[in-house]
Amino acid sequence: MDWPERLVNEAKKRIEPYDVEGFVLGKGDHRGRVMIVGEAPGENEAVKGEPFIGRAGDELDKQLDYLGLSRQDVYITSVVRSRPYKWVNTNKKGSGGKRKANRKPNQKEIYAHAKLLDYQIEQMKPEVIIALGGVAYERLTGDKGKISDVIGEAIRTRIQREEGGGYGETEEEYTVVPLYHPAAIFYNPKIKEDIYHSLDRLKDYLEREEE
Repeated sequence: MDWPERLVNEAKKRIEPYDVEGFVLGKGDHRGRVMIVGEAPGENEAVKGEPFIGRAGDELDKQLDYLGLSRQDVYITSVVRSRPYKWVNTNKKGSGGKRKANRKPNQKEIYAHAKLLDYQIEQMKPEVIIALGGVAYERLTGDKGKISDVIGEAIRTRIQREEGGGYGETEEEYTVVPLYHPAAIFYNPKIKEDIYHSLDRLKDYLEREEE
């Protein structure tokens, strides 16, 4: 995907005041049917400049394979393009007693990079946008409810876009499918059945739309 230099530079400047590092625009087939929107890069992503690598990336690959897709078939991006971090205590030798840990992005950080996601969606016009986790789902739809209530559901809706210091709505409607973030299974293995039930719903939807 070709990026206007002005837009990228503005996003980098807007995120400067916050505790973040790295910058990952996205990767994949921007002419494909499916866009995947995550939360933010983690440590590995921030270092290597690629979305969804490491453990969460391996889990995402498994889920894509289950859907009959691969990374080459989709475009992967995120709500925030820099890794939000916080300092935590550690006993690791040579660390000085502190290390950076991932954290959930705040609303100001999400807004700082809002125009990037808007641009990607406008350029790609995906048939389906998969929102991985509550942060991505809320950014796209404005829905602050529990993602578990809508997991795997194909929701036809206008989506949020940056507008006048806040968010407005697109004129076009998009199909947004909320799924649990791939890393969620590491913290709560009990949701595995729910995850694959939601993937079954998404798989059925993609197959119906392809017919």
